[in-house]
Amino acid sequence: MDNTQPYPIARFKIGRIVSTPQVMERLTRADISLALGRHQSDDWGEGDTQANELALVEKRRLWSVFRAANGTTFWLITEANRSYTTILLPSEY
Repeated sequence: MDNTQPYPIARFKIGRIVSTPQVMERLTRADISLALGRHQSDDWGEGDTQANELALVEKRRLWSVFRAANGTTFWLITEANRSYTTILLPSEY
């Protein structure tokens, strides 16, 4: 195992990554990169762990909740068919 990567095991594909303009204004690349790694490795941040674990098995939408270094809360939502993952702020849902 490569110890330089904090979340090396991907449990699912995240597809195409899309984000909103507000996300790009308020988050850093490091915030986004870390969150994507955590999300794909089934670390759901402040999201509903039980719901996401079931969604993995049943191939449903996955939803994680993270906080950026500046305190901004943001979401990662991977669609059920794993074709894309959207990064957005809660106010944009």
